Amino acid sequence: MGTILLIEDNERMARVLAQHMELEGHTVILELDGAAGLEAFRLHKVDLVLTDLKLPEKSGLEVLQAVKDENPMIPVVVMTAYGSIETAVTAVKDGAFDFLQKPVDPEKLLVTISKALEKRHLETENLILKEELSQARSAKLVGQSRTLLDALEKAKKVASGTTTVLLLGESGTGKELFARMVHDFSPRKKGPFVAINCAAIPKDLLESELFGHERGSFTGATGRKMGKFELADEGTIFLDEIGDMDQGLQAKVLRVLEGDRFMRVGGTSKVKADVRVVAATNKDLQAAVAKQAFREDLYYRLNVFPIVIPPLRDRREDIPRLVEHFLAMYCRELKREGLQVSPEAMEIMMKHSWTGNVRELQNCIERAVILCDGLSITPEHIGLHQNERPLEEDLTPLGSLQEASSAASRSVESRMIERVLRDTGGNKSKAAEILQVSYKTLLTKIKDYGLDKE
Repeated sequence: MGTILLIEDNERMARVLAQHMELEGHTVILELDGAAGLEAFRLHKVDLVLTDLKLPEKSGLEVLQAVKDENPMIPVVVMTAYGSIETAVTAVKDGAFDFLQKPVDPEKLLVTISKALEKRHLETENLILKEELSQARSAKLVGQSRTLLDALEKAKKVASGTTTVLLLGESGTGKELFARMVHDFSPRKKGPFVAINCAAIPKDLLESELFGHERGSFTGATGRKMGKFELADEGTIFLDEIGDMDQGLQAKVLRVLEGDRFMRVGGTSKVKADVRVVAATNKDLQAAVAKQAFREDLYYRLNVFPIVIPPLRDRREDIPRLVEHFLAMYCRELKREGLQVSPEAMEIMMKHSWTGNVRELQNCIERAVILCDGLSITPEHIGLHQNERPLEEDLTPLGSLQEASSAASRSVESRMIERVLRDTGGNKSKAAEILQVSYKTLLTKIKDYGLDKE
C-alpha cells in the first residue's frame, strides 16, 4: 500500500478513482490542477503520482518532468483521452511508468499501481543492497562483560524511539555494530540501514555522497545520483567518524537534523527524507567544540543520547569469546575446519594491549588462520610476540612488557604500511589488498600513525 497523489481536474471522476484506490488500502491526496499537484508533491511524502495529461495551470507532462527532476524513484502514471495517445507514449519515453486511457478501468488502474509500487520497492532495495555489499561479511556483537552489557542495554532502550544517538569510542570498538543494533531493535528495522564513514571520503566529495548530486553539477557528474540521506528514507543513517567532517558540511547536516529536507549538489529544489540519525566518533567532541573545530550547535543536536563503547582492554574477559567467533568465521571462509588456538597463543592474546581493539583482534585471527599449516594456532602464527624491540627512548614511558610489545607492534605496522604505500605509489586500495586488511582499516591506521601528514 502507498500514498498516491492524484491530479485530475474532473472532480467527479477524481473522487470515483480515489474511492477505488482507498478501498484497496491506499492513501490518496487529491488535487485538481497541475500547480497545486506539484505543491502537494513537495509537501507530502508520496509513493506514486497519478496525473491527467491535460490540466489547468501546469500540464501532466510538466508534472512528470518536475517529479522526475526532484525524485526519479517516484513512479508516475499518466491518464489520457483517446485523442492524446501519442502524447501519452511520449510521456512514457520521458520517464512515466505507464499510461491509462480514459475512461479508466478501475481494475486495470489498481493492477498498474501495484506493479509501479513493486518496481519502486525493488529499485530502492537494489540500491541499498549495493551500498551494503562491502559489509556483506556477517558480524555481531560478542561478549558478556559488564561494561559491554551496560552499553548494549542503553542501545536497546533508545532504539524504540526516534532519538538521535551518539556513539563514542576508540577506533575498532564496534561502533557500526552498535548502530545496526539500534536500527534492528527500532520500528524502522524493515527500512534501510545506510552507513557512511565521514573520514574515508575527501571533503569535496562527501557532500555529494550524503545528499546526492544533479547531472553536470561538477566534473564527472554524468547523471543524477541519490545520496545516503535519500537512500536511508524511512530507515537509519549511520554517520561514522562525524568528528572529521568539515565545518561547512556540519552546518548542512545540522539543517537536515532540524528539519527533514535538503538539496542535492547542483539542485534547485528540496528533497524530503524521513531518517533517523546515529552518529559516531573516536574524538573528544567537547574538546573539539572548545577549540572551535566542531560546531557547538551540531554537537548538542547529536549528543541527545550518548553511549560510550568500551575498548577491548577494559573487557578482556570477552577475548576468548571473540577469538572463538572470529576463528569460526575465518575457518568457514577459508575452508580450514578443525583449527584450535593453543593455550600459549591465547595467553599472549589475553595480555596484549589491543590498541586497535576488536578490529585488531579480528585481523590477528584472520592472519593466523592463513599462516597456520596444522590444526593448532600457536604464538608464531598470531605474531604478537615477534615484534621488533622499540628504541630505548620509546621504552622509558611504558609501564609493562605488554605495553612495550604493543609499541613495537605499532612501529613495525607503521613502517610496513609506509613501505607498501610507497611501492604502490600511494594507491590505498592496492595497499589494503597487499596488507590483507579492509580499506577502512587501512585509512584508520594511516591516520593513527600520522602517515596522512607526510
